[in-house]
Amino acid sequence: MNLTAIMGPTGSGKSALAEMLADATGAQLVSADAFQVYRGFDIGTNKPADTSRYELIDICDPTQSYGAGEFVRDSLAVLERCFAAGQDVIVVGGTGFYIRALFEEYAEMAGLPDPAIRASIEERFQTEGLQPLVDELLAKDPDTKVDLRNPVRVRRALEKLAQPSAVIQIKLPPFRKMKFGLRLPKPLLDQRIEKRLDQMLSMGWEREVRLIIDRGIPVDAPAMRAIGYQSILKSAEGLIGPEEARERTLVETRQYAKRQMSWLRSEPGLTWIDAPNGASDDLDAMKMLCDGIVHRMREV
Repeated sequence: MNLTAIMGPTGSGKSALAEMLADATGAQLVSADAFQVYRGFDIGTNKPADTSRYELIDICDPTQSYGAGEFVRDSLAVLERCFAAGQDVIVVGGTGFYIRALFEEYAEMAGLPDPAIRASIEERFQTEGLQPLVDELLAKDPDTKVDLRNPVRVRRALEKLAQPSAVIQIKLPPFRKMKFGLRLPKPLLDQRIEKRLDQMLSMGWEREVRLIIDRGIPVDAPAMRAIGYQSILKSAEGLIGPEEARERTLVETRQYAKRQMSWLRSEPGLTWIDAPNGASDDLDAMKMLCDGIVHRMREV
């Protein structure tokens, strides 16, 4: 049985390829995306059309923190179930550290803190504000490297000081592991990113942000760190124009794609594959690419 990762920069066509592979092999899809875990953050995180095919999408409230430790813990449960059932697994997403931590069986991955401690700190933040928490953090850890202007970082640092999280021991089922990275020329990737952004805006991304705020989700919630949400929020509030929000988001997304490519250059065991003609919607070429990977997956 195979555990296969489909990696690549945002906009490279990872999900389209992964879904085609899952259709061909019957594999379970697992999302490795730091923000698709959040319910209600759909358009801006570019969730797949059929989220029911995936594990680890829509599993968190927007105010919850979710990181690599939680991803590894939740993925292990999926992998153990699939291995017992004789089913392949395809992990796909742009959060490279999640995939690396899982595939390379990183030790020292922290789990969730005590919910009572988190709730207590959250309540203090709501009633007292940020500064008392900053003062406490500095008193307990004068050399902290945490951004003291970031409420989420400050609260999480206090959680860890109050009760260090238990370490998750990582031991994957004995899948045969493979990683494939999609790449395409930068000009084509830039075009794809811009085209997708315009599609997301036309689908009602600003309306989605308005609904999020109307639900009482704070602007500093973990989910609101997803690319574009702060800029779209400013546009929705009339603080900047729609075109400026679009341009800011476009620049931020292209910078993120550049960081992803830099990360992937050092990814252990990664096999690079060229996206067909730089376009994931070239179905014939994508099918040929899929067939080649399926052949690799079925090799003994």
